[in-house]
Amino acid sequence: MSDNKPRVAVGAIVLHEGSLLMVKRGTDPGKGLWTVPGGSLEPGEYIKDAVVREVREETGLEVRSDELLGIFEVVGDDHYVILDHLATLSESGEPIAGDDVEEAAWVPLDEIVTLECTPRFVETLTAWGILTST
Repeated sequence: MSDNKPRVAVGAIVLHEGSLLMVKRGTDPGKGLWTVPGGSLEPGEYIKDAVVREVREETGLEVRSDELLGIFEVVGDDHYVILDHLATLSESGEPIAGDDVEEAAWVPLDEIVTLECTPRFVETLTAWGILTST
C-alpha cells in the first residue's frame, strides 16, 4: 500500500424508470469495470457540487444531488473514501460517455448483476436497498 493520504470521492446513485445510471470506467482504479458516475472531490468544492459535476463530466446529464446514501471505502494501492449520494435527474436524456469513461448507460436494475462491476458494487447496492437479492 502506498503512503498516500486517503482521498475523498463521491458517487451518484441516479435512478430513472427502473434503471440505474452507470459508467464503464476508462481509467484506473477499476478501468473497464462498471460502476456509478463519480470521482475525487476537488479542493474548495462542496460535496454536493462534486456529485453534480462528476455526473455531468462522465455522462453529460444534469442532476440534483440529494441525501447521502452510504459510505464506501476502497483500500489498496490508493485509499478512497467514497460518499455515495442519491441524485435526481433534472431532465431525462440519454447519457453520453465523457473523456474518462468508456461507456455510459441506463442499466435496468435486474441486469446490473450481469455486468462486470467494480469490487463489492452489487453487494453494496443490495445492502443499501437499491438492488434486491436474487
